[in-house]
Amino acid sequence: MNSEMKILSGTANPGLTDAICSHLGIPVGTALIERFPDGELNIKVQDDVRGTDLFIVQPTCCPQNEMLMELLMLIDCASRASAGRITAVVPYYGYARKDRKDEGRVPITAKLVANMLVTAGADRVLVMDLHAPQIQGFFDIPVDHLFAKPVFLKRLKQMDLGDLVCASPDIGSMKMAINYAHVLGTPVASCHKQRISSETVKINAVVGDVAGKNVLIVDDLVASGGSIATATEYLKEAGAGQIYACATHPVLCGNAISLLEDAPISKVFVTDTIPLPDDGVPEKFEVVSVAPFIAEAIKRIHMNMSVSYLFRDTEPQ
Repeated sequence: MNSEMKILSGTANPGLTDAICSHLGIPVGTALIERFPDGELNIKVQDDVRGTDLFIVQPTCCPQNEMLMELLMLIDCASRASAGRITAVVPYYGYARKDRKDEGRVPITAKLVANMLVTAGADRVLVMDLHAPQIQGFFDIPVDHLFAKPVFLKRLKQMDLGDLVCASPDIGSMKMAINYAHVLGTPVASCHKQRISSETVKINAVVGDVAGKNVLIVDDLVASGGSIATATEYLKEAGAGQIYACATHPVLCGNAISLLEDAPISKVFVTDTIPLPDDGVPEKFEVVSVAPFIAEAIKRIHMNMSVSYLFRDTEPQ
C-alpha cells in the first residue's frame, strides 16, 4: 500500500506494542481509553487515521471481556474515522477453546469472536498460535496465522539439550511436537491425557521412549499448568532426564506458577504475547520476545510482501 502505516495499542499489552514499534522505527499511535463513572469504556483515537494502513495490537487476555471490548471499540473508532485498512493484531486469540459443539447447548465462541471482529470493521486479522488452527476458517477476511516455533527454535539451538525427545502433553498438541521434532531431528513422544475437571488432569500413559533422554514439551499455551506439570511428573517416572517446556501464551491462571515451580521441570519458555504477572515469575521461566517477529509480519502485510516467508524455521534478522 502507498498509504502511511500507523499502529495503535489497547491496554492489554502495551509493552509488546512499544517493542513492535521500536523494531519498525515508528511511534505508537495515541488513543484515549478511560471509563465513564458507571464503568463503561470511553475510547477515542486521537491521531488522524484517515486513509492509513492501521494495525491495532490487542491480545484478548485476562480480563478477556474487557480486552475484547476495547479491541472492538478501537476498530469501530478507526472504521468511522475512515482508516484505509484495519488489521486487528491479536497475538493471543481468547475464547478459542470452544471451536465446535462438542456437546449440546454450548456456544462456538471462537466463531462468535470472529463475527464480532468483522462486524466491528476489521479488514484483516493477524494472530499467533491459535488454539485450534481451523479457527482461520471462521473468518471471511484474510487471516495471517503466525507460529512462535522459529522464535523458540532460535533459543533452543543456543542450548546443549543433548539426547532429546519432543513430546506433547496431550493428543491435541501432537502435530506441534512433530513439527519441532522434524526441525530438531529428534524422536516424538505423546502423553495420553484424561481431563478430570477444568483444573485437574490425569496422565494414563506415555507413547514413545523417553527413558534416559531429555524431553522438550511443546504446547500453544499454559493456563492452569496442570497438563504440563502432570506430564512432567509422569515423564520423570518413565525415566526422563532434564525436562523443558515451550508454551507460546503464558495465560498462567490460578496457581499455575506455583504448580510449575514445584514440578520436575528445568525451564519453561514462554513468549510475550501476554504480559506476565506484575509480581514476577520464578527463575525457571524465560520469556522469548515475539515482537520482532510480529513487527516483520506487519511490515510485510503493509508492503504487500509474502508473509509465508515467516514460516521458515529461523527467525528473520
